[in-house]
Amino acid sequence: MKIRLLWVGKTQEEWLKSGIEEYRRRIGRYFPVEIGEVREEKGAEAETMRQKECERLEKSLDKGSRLVLLDEQGEEMTSPQFAAFLGRYRDTGTQELAFAIGGAYGFSASFRGRADRTIALSRMTFTHQMVRLFLVEQIYRGCTILNNESYHH
Repeated sequence: MKIRLLWVGKTQEEWLKSGIEEYRRRIGRYFPVEIGEVREEKGAEAETMRQKECERLEKSLDKGSRLVLLDEQGEEMTSPQFAAFLGRYRDTGTQELAFAIGGAYGFSASFRGRADRTIALSRMTFTHQMVRLFLVEQIYRGCTILNNESYHH
């Protein structure tokens, strides 16, 4: 199974880029992983921005990708539950599991309709930049849980 991470806008801070790359490299021991950044829309009404950004995200997906959206209103999981979630996709022959982080105004209704699941990392609000790092760390943690490694205590 390949993991694709998609988000709107470029990662700004060097320390975030470094952390994301570190965990992307670690995940690579378990799954091939690709990161895609799509251009952030600016200077329009919220609905127009949301629609255009989601069109760009959609174009970044393979036809058979299983899509998981990150959204504060999504389903919350513990790290072991998230590991089991990853394991179910892996074990059922999923070719590509894509995680998407939207822009400032979230996802369009049509893109939400394309998703298999919507999950939340927390009910707290985080910057879209920070969520990127939290997501890759949790994917790595899930991989180590699935492989009975000592990263997660």
